[in-house]
Amino acid sequence: MRILVTGAAGFIGSHVAQRLLERGDEVVGLDNISDYYDPKLKLARLARLETSSGFRFLKADVGDRDAMRDLFSGGGFDRVVHLAAQAGVRYSIENPHAYADANLTGFLNILEGCRHAGVEHLVYASSSSVYGANAKLPFSVSDSVDHPVSLYAATKKANELMAHAYAHLYRLPVTGLRFFTVYGPWGRPDMALFLFTRKILAGEPIDVFNHGEHRRDFTYIDDITEGVVRTLDKVATPSPDWNPMQPDPAVSSAPYRLYNIGNNQPVRLLDFIGAIEKALDRKAVMNMLPMQPGDVESTYADIDALGEAVGFRPRTPIEEGIARFIVWYREYYRA
Repeated sequence: MRILVTGAAGFIGSHVAQRLLERGDEVVGLDNISDYYDPKLKLARLARLETSSGFRFLKADVGDRDAMRDLFSGGGFDRVVHLAAQAGVRYSIENPHAYADANLTGFLNILEGCRHAGVEHLVYASSSSVYGANAKLPFSVSDSVDHPVSLYAATKKANELMAHAYAHLYRLPVTGLRFFTVYGPWGRPDMALFLFTRKILAGEPIDVFNHGEHRRDFTYIDDITEGVVRTLDKVATPSPDWNPMQPDPAVSSAPYRLYNIGNNQPVRLLDFIGAIEKALDRKAVMNMLPMQPGDVESTYADIDALGEAVGFRPRTPIEEGIARFIVWYREYYRA
């Protein structure tokens, strides 16, 4: 197939593009190479993809309406994996307009492109952050998510609503994936594993919010990639069991699906740090701090629906995933 992957220079996007290329798909990767974090890392991810003859890169912004119209009009894409977004809960407090531009306008441009180009299936990134103030664990896609605690979460919830509208109005098959704290080699430098590793190696103290009592459903990148590709291959269809008198948010009478994609095994932050210390063979100096604005106490993915739909089952224990990251980190920065 000919597949468009937006955010192809990003952490998840580059891994998904690599997996699609390995199985023989033709991939067009799109990214604006923003400076939200070190562009050198993004360019290094792209360099790995560009060794494949099946890969073509386009530097563009999903928020650019004209560029997206031109891309889709001549693209001939069978399917689209939309992973480009302004990420980060904390940054959304500092720079809210970046989230409107990338996550709302950008997603609308992708929906319009898919609609007019007759794309067979759009798979897009949502986030576990949409669960917001929900306290019932594990988080289920059938639960209401009407109480976001960050603008980032609100934009991702908006994406789900926009996707449903297009599925209903234009019969565009769409599937949303709520990602749960993805980690692993080539990861994002603004995330905990990267930050903690760098500071522990430098002998600097690490900031540990909520005194390390957070619990996160850390999910290894290879497991995530496998789930994304399996979902892309299963085109969303209307649910024959959907009941408008008791509507389930995860399904619809339209070709619309919504899934959690996580490890289904939350880990306490202090235990996560302990696994990093073990892999590095160094102890962390911890600066214990209270909860941050926009943060939540725990995340825990109910992944039964995705398992039933595509056979998704995470396979990577946290200790193994962290050890692989540490090996990559040392090799990358030594190089």
